[in-house]
Amino acid sequence: MLHLKRTNSSDKDFHKLIEKLDSYLFEQYGKLQEFYGQYNSVENIPTVVIAYIENEPAGCGCFKKFDESSVEVKRMFVANEHRGKGIGAAILTELENWAAELGQKTTVLELGNNQPEAIRLYKKQGYSVIPNYGQYIGMEATSICLKKELS
Repeated sequence: MLHLKRTNSSDKDFHKLIEKLDSYLFEQYGKLQEFYGQYNSVENIPTVVIAYIENEPAGCGCFKKFDESSVEVKRMFVANEHRGKGIGAAILTELENWAAELGQKTTVLELGNNQPEAIRLYKKQGYSVIPNYGQYIGMEATSICLKKELS
């Protein structure tokens, strides 16, 4: 059974999942991940969601302030053995609901172009491709930025 927990970035299960995420991303992108890794700090983030299946941490995500009315979704991950069960969509929905509760109007995110399953998930959840922002400008060959208006 799926259980979602709102927590913060000091949660030990979040750190276990982040280690798996970093390994996965290194497999996908190799040395290029070193560049992207500098933008993935998870210190002092008060808005983390962890998904549990039978008390086992199965996936995570978080968000941080992007601008006055938007948050940036970061560190979305579902462990290999739990993929294809709707966990990523559940985490994302919980993050969006939390952001809306905090008065945010939109979410943005960036991901690598070598993650077609994640791109499909975000598009299915209502995200649209936008021009690359911030540190991702000029990285269009490997980076995709997305945005969603919250209700």
